[in-house]
Amino acid sequence: MFREMPVYNHRDGHQAAAVPPPGSSKIGVCELKFRKPCSFYNIETKYVNMADINYKVPVKLTPLPERSANLRAAGVETADFQWEIIELLFFAYRDFVGDADAVLQEFGFGRAHHRVMHFVSRYPGLKVADLLEVLRITKQSLGRVLKQLIDEGYIVQRSGDNDKRQRLLFATAKGEALVTKLAGLQTKRIAHALKGVTEADNNAVRSFLRHMIDLNEPDKVLQAVMGSSGTARGSS
Repeated sequence: MFREMPVYNHRDGHQAAAVPPPGSSKIGVCELKFRKPCSFYNIETKYVNMADINYKVPVKLTPLPERSANLRAAGVETADFQWEIIELLFFAYRDFVGDADAVLQEFGFGRAHHRVMHFVSRYPGLKVADLLEVLRITKQSLGRVLKQLIDEGYIVQRSGDNDKRQRLLFATAKGEALVTKLAGLQTKRIAHALKGVTEADNNAVRSFLRHMIDLNEPDKVLQAVMGSSGTARGSS
């Protein structure tokens, strides 16, 4: 049998809402004899992202020896995996680009805008086709980013002197200023990381990064970075 409860109308008078008695854990239980449509509501409803809820649950990590044993049982040998370096590279890159992300957000830009501005600023007259090879993104994706940067005055596009079909990209003074600001933040982090490092260790870091790059089909910009060309401005 349902408990009889008082029914209170909303101020607009459109519907009735059932209100539970003090101390009751049930919400909106209506006596059948009212035969009126009832609406039920929660006071101070709060919408929560499921990711936030899941985040509060402590993560239970499987011990490394147990995970290794499980992988070996599945026929996967991980003894030679460079787990530490893999994870260090991830976190180093996350924080390296994160310094610039905060500034880019103020302008409504993302990492794709930063990459485009960086290489256009470093290599004036860079062709759109060459930029596509560097970034390895679709022409449509580059087109959207370039349009915003051109419309907002960070980059200009000009036709080639010998081939009018070529689209050459140049950074404006406004674009140069933003690239310099972002590079300053990243240089500061690099300088902090290399503080107290010997020249030999510094060279070892450069050598490691160079060997991490796939040189099977180097584009023009990569050739310049690797020392095959001297077109990069301010290169050491």
